[in-house]
Amino acid sequence: MTTRPGQNAMAGASASSPERGTGAEEFNLWCALNDRPFALRLSEWPSDGPPEWFIEADRGRPQAAVIWGTGTGDEDIATAIAYAFVAGIEWAEAERAVEREDETEDDEADPVEHWIDTHEFDDLPQPLRVGAPPLAAKIGGGPVHGQTTAPALDDSLTDDPRDTGDSGDQDLADLDPSASFDSGEDGEDEDLSFDPRDEEDAGALAGPGEEDDLSAYEDEGDDLVDSPDPQDEEDQENAALVSHPGIRDEDPPHRQSLLISGMPPHRIPVDPAPAAAVSLESDDDEQEPATYTPRLPSTALLSLPEDSDPREESDENELAERAAKLETVLRNFRVRGEIMEVRPGPCVTLFELEPVPGTKSSTIINLADDIARSMSAVTCRIALVPGRSVIGIELPNDTRETVYLREILDSEAWKQSRARLPMALGKDIGGDPVVVDLARMPHLLIAGTTGSGKSVGINAMILSLLYHLQPDQCRLIMIDPKMLELSVYDDIPHLLTPVVTDPHKAVSALKWVVREMENRYRAMALLGVRNLDGYNARVIDLNSRGEQVTSRIQVGFDKERREPIFEDRIVHLDPLPCIVVVVDEMADLMLVAGKEIETLIQRLAQMARAAGIHLIMATQRPSVDVITGTIKANFPTRISFQVTSKIDSRTILGESGAEQLLGQGDMLFMRAGGRISRVHGAFVSDQEVEGVVASLRRQGTPDYVYSVTEDDDDDYPAPSAGGPGTNGGPSLDEGYSDEGEDGDLYSQALAVILREDKVSVSFVQRHLQIGYNRAARLVERMENEGVISPPNHVGKREILMSARQFFASRDNNG
Repeated sequence: MTTRPGQNAMAGASASSPERGTGAEEFNLWCALNDRPFALRLSEWPSDGPPEWFIEADRGRPQAAVIWGTGTGDEDIATAIAYAFVAGIEWAEAERAVEREDETEDDEADPVEHWIDTHEFDDLPQPLRVGAPPLAAKIGGGPVHGQTTAPALDDSLTDDPRDTGDSGDQDLADLDPSASFDSGEDGEDEDLSFDPRDEEDAGALAGPGEEDDLSAYEDEGDDLVDSPDPQDEEDQENAALVSHPGIRDEDPPHRQSLLISGMPPHRIPVDPAPAAAVSLESDDDEQEPATYTPRLPSTALLSLPEDSDPREESDENELAERAAKLETVLRNFRVRGEIMEVRPGPCVTLFELEPVPGTKSSTIINLADDIARSMSAVTCRIALVPGRSVIGIELPNDTRETVYLREILDSEAWKQSRARLPMALGKDIGGDPVVVDLARMPHLLIAGTTGSGKSVGINAMILSLLYHLQPDQCRLIMIDPKMLELSVYDDIPHLLTPVVTDPHKAVSALKWVVREMENRYRAMALLGVRNLDGYNARVIDLNSRGEQVTSRIQVGFDKERREPIFEDRIVHLDPLPCIVVVVDEMADLMLVAGKEIETLIQRLAQMARAAGIHLIMATQRPSVDVITGTIKANFPTRISFQVTSKIDSRTILGESGAEQLLGQGDMLFMRAGGRISRVHGAFVSDQEVEGVVASLRRQGTPDYVYSVTEDDDDDYPAPSAGGPGTNGGPSLDEGYSDEGEDGDLYSQALAVILREDKVSVSFVQRHLQIGYNRAARLVERMENEGVISPPNHVGKREILMSARQFFASRDNNG
């Protein structure tokens, strides 16, 4: 029902409503027929009190309904109160309609008032807290209601870190339970408290300007603090004409609550973890942004291992029978001995045989295929057990167990590991987790055919690093010529550069790593430390004490004194992260630039450990042209998955046995020193990898260093044959062979660097087509003569002499 301005809303309500005392069902039916958003319900709330009737308002917020308690358990009295409640709402709307007619057209439109004008029956009295005075109806003077608010039905939807907790509850606590809620003529009627959760929602929906105004209302009846506008004082005087204290135009908390109670819910989900870091203080000052702290991925993103049935008692009998059968098979081949111990594992079972004295180990090892046939096994591997007098015979289990990465990450071996770069490989023959430290290897070479589990093993190693290290502790460079295996890791914060898929750019990336290694060695030499850990500790100590480091750099050359000019410059040092280079397919790189790749890998493998740079290189074809003797000598730690032949096994491990593996993660792990152990690799699915990567991407974008894949020399093409030099310089197509004298080569090198305004050993080597040693000697001669400067802290040199000065001096000398 809608009443016109000035009309008695109570009369209208009485005319359209049925007779009082007919019960809650009649009231609910009348509300439904007249489109009233109210219902009268009985609830035993609180749980230890008597039943109480309450009025429920369904405002389109099914998960945050608002109720008004009647304070009585009698249905007839509660029904009368409910009709008076509705009549009071209509009466208040009629009074507001009169006030809207008095407003001038020049007044600035209020979005809250505009919304109220376009909606009917939205002026709901604000609910009181639990323990407020009971409801008392006063029909003659307008609707007066004591109200109670039900507990929040869903705290996750109403809690907000912006909640100050001091907006309206303190005001309501000061009310006298015996005080009347009549509105007086003096205009000092008290405001009913509002729910602070509505204030939070109002701040989210009304805009930034209105949210701050709510903090100005500290006490009941106070004027606006932030807006001493006379128009606001006039509104407060007009509000005294309204006999209901909970409906006042100038009361921003009430208007905000009206906005929230009528509009559809619009809440932004708040992550509970980062919300804890946000300050809970609410004032007019601008809050400082919360500090971002990167978080490691959760192990909940990984799959749980399947529940395996406990071992039955017959298993021991079955193992004993297999051991007795194995002894019989050995005796048939004239090998006498005794099975001393049986160690079942997730993939294979190890039988430790102690042969009789005088038995050659090679005799037993050569019987591997015959023993496998006799034991009805797919394959059999026989190897010596280091440090013991027994020979290990490994036979596959009838049922293989899947080792999940989450098992390793949740194990005590992982949690108690003090490795700087830990990697979870899997489980050994005894079922114990195998956790290794890449920093102590310090490089890893992996080989295995297609389907052997090599790619899954690499993913498990990468995820192990991501689960333990932050981006400021470890950066990754991934090279994937196949463009399929490692591309999923694009855009994670740990990457130094996007995943490299071009073999030519991969060569440039390895060159950048070599330069970075040299720069780190210069920086460590500047501080007098021997490794990256000592460098970072020294840098942190210097920064904490506010000390600065200076470096002596040549800035010129004094021709009169024939000595260089040096200058001390401040060097800004920051802690450096470890760098892990992952190469998924090495054979493609060797085909593109085999000799150059081999030289770069050799330099990195020999020197990069102290600089905190480590390599993980994998290949499907462990042939001698891919894994050369130089590479093998610098990669003492290797992993071999299943290979096709004994030759490939000897190429990667130096001995046979990898061809007898079972595949799908079954590997041989050779530590530095030649000790080989069998490990069943951890399994991680593509969905798990994508989930972890997505979690890392949400924490931030990577800080790419795009110079990693940019080769400095590629921007300067070699001159064409027979063509003159550019920029007026001499022709550079003559005398580029080793047959010329060093003097001629030096003049040509000077011409090249002055013309191109660039100098480096590789640049001179490529343009003059000479060896590295000769180019290095030419560059050193330029430095000694003051033509170029020594390398700075990043390895760059500056040209100190212009082309005009060079040619002038050459003409004078000539």
